[in-house]
Amino acid sequence: MNDEQKQHFRDILLAWKLELMREVDRTVTHMKEEASNYPDPADRASQEEEFSLELKTRDRERRLIRKIDNTLELIDQDDYGYCESCGVEIGVRRLEARPTATQCIDCKTLAEIMEKQIRG
Repeated sequence: MNDEQKQHFRDILLAWKLELMREVDRTVTHMKEEASNYPDPADRASQEEEFSLELKTRDRERRLIRKIDNTLELIDQDDYGYCESCGVEIGVRRLEARPTATQCIDCKTLAEIMEKQIRG
């Protein structure tokens, strides 16, 4: 992978991370502004459920931010774009679709099949 391609993926990843961080800020602001102690138990339960869903979403995004940071480190170490399982170059089209991919399509497919067999 040449320097121009690495920079392209770095830009994609940084923009993605920035958007996720903005979502985190919006959630915190929203939860502070909307936090109310409703006297009606149904209203309070609805608000708690809404907050719970938001927090679950942010938790997934927090893990994604960590994965983005790890991917940025791989770019800096010149290890980006190689399958962690077999060492083959991950295709650019796959990286365009999923910039944080760490496995080539063959290894990822095999891993998913094995996971399905284990989980039943």
